Amino acid sequence: MGKLMREQLSRMDLGYLFLCGVCSALSVVVLVSVGQSQLGGANDKASVQLMASLFGGLMALIFATVDYRALARAWPLHAVVAWGLVLPTLFLHNYDTGLLTIGYDAGGTANYSWYRVGGMTFQPAELAKLSFVLTFAWHLEKVQGRVNKPKNLAALLLHIALPVLAIHIQGDDGTALIFLGIGLVMLFAGGVSLWLAGGSLAACALGAGALLAWKPAILKSYQFKRILAILHPDDPALADYTYQQNKGAMAIGTGGVAGQGLFTGEHVYVPNAWNDFLFAYLANALGFLGAALVLALLLAVCLRTLQTALRSADHLGRSLCVGIFAALFLQCTVNLGMNLQLLPVIGVTLPFFSAGGSSVVMVYLCIGLVMSVGVQAKRMRALARPLE
Repeated sequence: MGKLMREQLSRMDLGYLFLCGVCSALSVVVLVSVGQSQLGGANDKASVQLMASLFGGLMALIFATVDYRALARAWPLHAVVAWGLVLPTLFLHNYDTGLLTIGYDAGGTANYSWYRVGGMTFQPAELAKLSFVLTFAWHLEKVQGRVNKPKNLAALLLHIALPVLAIHIQGDDGTALIFLGIGLVMLFAGGVSLWLAGGSLAACALGAGALLAWKPAILKSYQFKRILAILHPDDPALADYTYQQNKGAMAIGTGGVAGQGLFTGEHVYVPNAWNDFLFAYLANALGFLGAALVLALLLAVCLRTLQTALRSADHLGRSLCVGIFAALFLQCTVNLGMNLQLLPVIGVTLPFFSAGGSSVVMVYLCIGLVMSVGVQAKRMRALARPLE
């Protein structure tokens, strides 16, 4: 048994998991600082983050020992569970059953994408994101080399569109955009024609513009004003929508080289700093050096994910790693864009760093899936070596 465990560990990319662990450790420390400066000394956010990170790391190790091909083949099982949790939130909004609230509006912005159990919340879209990567990678595997045939391409685009539409109906357009990005990146890596891809994107952009011009009410009032807030950050009429981003930009700009320190209590106040704007708080507390460290860590995790994709033994493993890379990279890009006032606030968290138990655990499950691809690639190379 011990020999088998050592053999399994020797095939795992523990350096990859270590990078993720460093991100989580830094996140917990910063959340303790947020608790001291903004939450009256409460460390609930940091405690949940620590427990979720430890549990997620353990699950990543377990996932690494499971053959990702078996998980992809089992797509009906996890798809039914994931989307079976998402679908009730499309129709039930703040539906209280006593212990459980379905379609809980966690942020007060008509985003009914949560379940609330007691004092804890869970976002099923995070589980659906992992299931989507698995099922779409399996779909791409089945049409490998025939992606550009009209029938196959139409089915793949429908595979992307359905979950994006479901998450949009929930009211979580930020996550819907991440789903869309994941699907398009995986489709591009799967061999779709550049002409078809470019034409489709142009058609989608024109269609979206025409739809907004014809029916502008498709954007909720607060969504439209968040877009205006990027274009007019100093407009007094938009003060309620520019306040958080203006404070975030001020926090980043006044951090200096080494920052104000984590536990000095002299930080620029950023509303809800523990969530979408943790990067702004961190840049204020740890300065340019701390912000650069965070960016370097996240870039290293993303590049390591792509490296595993290149080393994969098959097309399925490459697609899985590309999908997870897309999820991580897009979330980082959008979240940082929000913090830097380059993109509107759309509720996208920074992987590993933003407070949130369910999102942290799901990120680690994705990491475990990437590690599984690496383990299987090493196993295949080891089996092929005696035949050479």
